[in-house]
Amino acid sequence: MTAAVRLEPFRWWHIDDVLPIEADLFGAEQWSPAMFWNELANGHHYRVATDDDGTVLGYAGLAGAPPDEVWVQNIAVRRDVQRRGVGRALLEELLAEAGRRDARSTLLEVAVDNAAAQRLYAMYGFEPIGVRRGYYQPSNTDALVMQRVAEPTGDGPHHNG
Repeated sequence: MTAAVRLEPFRWWHIDDVLPIEADLFGAEQWSPAMFWNELANGHHYRVATDDDGTVLGYAGLAGAPPDEVWVQNIAVRRDVQRRGVGRALLEELLAEAGRRDARSTLLEVAVDNAAAQRLYAMYGFEPIGVRRGYYQPSNTDALVMQRVAEPTGDGPHHNG
């Protein structure tokens, strides 16, 4: 059964709620509070997924790389609510934001050993385009770079037709 999920802007007061999720999912490679503060201070598009009680279930972020490229910074879902549509809802929100920004290309890095995440991204049109060797530290795990190219709409500023 899919949990009732609400998406709302990630604010500074959510940082304390997401740190345990970071620690559980990413261990030594977790983001620090300062890294989240920096993302928010730079105005990147971040959302938290909450349940009806306001409990944080997951979070995701997107950063722009002008003129028409965006990068998924992270998508993380609490282990006990994974496979219930939370990650999908967050990804769909990031892709909607990419569309609002008229991004032609959406990119992300995912650990080469995270097959479940890779399958989710592939369902949304992401394709592998390269590998960053030793990207995740301190584990020295490689990252698969995946890209989703938007279909030209013909009505945006990037249309060459």
